[in-house]
Amino acid sequence: MDKLTEGMANIENRIFNIRGVQVMVDRDLGELYQVDTKVLKAAKRNIERFPNQYRFQLTELEKNELVTKCDRFEVLKHSSSLPYVFTEQGVAMLSAVLRSETAVRVSSILIMNAFVEMRKVLNQHAGLLQRMDRVENKLLENDI
Repeated sequence: MDKLTEGMANIENRIFNIRGVQVMVDRDLGELYQVDTKVLKAAKRNIERFPNQYRFQLTELEKNELVTKCDRFEVLKHSSSLPYVFTEQGVAMLSAVLRSETAVRVSSILIMNAFVEMRKVLNQHAGLLQRMDRVENKLLENDI
């Protein structure tokens, strides 16, 4: 596997579906951009560039679900602050706001390609996912 493909696979594992939207957690973005998560607060200073459809803060329940799904977020378990997540558009805007070479390179090539690939996979399996939802709903109905 070449370095670009390996990098994309690593990023695809960091894209989550929350509130029906594909997002990346601020901690993961900080790691990819090689900056402290606090640097991503640049979004707060440029809030007009980050409407809710670009960036939003997780609820306590969403944070707990994330911690349960992914061991690398264990440190969030007892944190009093709730993480922010960025949509594909938010990631693109963030790379423009950060203006670092790493942010532009990582965002424009790897992250955007990973979002596109994830969208393709979801579209290819949309029928299967709908059938799984129907089966799950039937099972839930029978348990009640």
